[in-house]
Amino acid sequence: MKMTSLLAISLSLTTPALAQDAATEAPAIAREAGDGVVRLYGAGGPHSALQKVADVWQAETGTEVAITFGPEPTWSDQAQADADIIWGTSEQSMTAFLETYTSFSSDQVQPIYLRPAIIAVKAGNPKGITGFDDLLADGIKIVVTEGAGVGNTSGTGVWEDIAGRTGNLDDVVGMRRNIVAFEHGSGASFKAFTDLDADAWITWPDWTARNPDVIEAVSLSEDRAIWRDLNVAIAPDADPEAQAFLDFLVTDEAQALMETEGWTR
Repeated sequence: MKMTSLLAISLSLTTPALAQDAATEAPAIAREAGDGVVRLYGAGGPHSALQKVADVWQAETGTEVAITFGPEPTWSDQAQADADIIWGTSEQSMTAFLETYTSFSSDQVQPIYLRPAIIAVKAGNPKGITGFDDLLADGIKIVVTEGAGVGNTSGTGVWEDIAGRTGNLDDVVGMRRNIVAFEHGSGASFKAFTDLDADAWITWPDWTARNPDVIEAVSLSEDRAIWRDLNVAIAPDADPEAQAFLDFLVTDEAQALMETEGWTR
């Protein structure tokens, strides 16, 4: 009787996780790549800079590039069916992708750009935030992006890396005290920043570049700087043009476009 009860408890704890994995991996989806369109999938953020590069490449080659972005659940099934390229907004997020998109493998992943975490503040910086120490002040409201074990996002762990960078536990304690929202993606964090009338958001420079009327960037000092990469992986059965697009994506012409949103090599 006791053994039966323990087994029931064990199943109740593990079944939701197993069900979630099955829904995510969707093994019944058939691959249908090779349609003459270069198809990229990934999280929002890099998409706007990638689109700038894609527009130029399409004009030069005549080959269509289709960029699909947003929270992973909104595009996961379609990506498993026809993605030529997936992009990750950090190494940890790409590693998670590879668990689902089994047409791709780790040895195909190429880090191609970096960008630094920044503090986004309200346009005009009304609280006069100039760096990390200001985030510890009483009454400062901070939003952070955190996967929390259920979301795949580049923001996972970034606030902790920044706060703990110098080995001072009090900095982690002080920053955590002022966090008013842990959101599962950058889009949700941007919304929370506005809805909660927050003072600071730990994010990436592409967000401030696209929304200068709402937020502006405050750089972190070198001793607090955290960088994460933009990486790409190409499927073995990708359209032949997909590799040509990736080659163009790191040219001088493309780098100039990517730099407008904070991406560097």
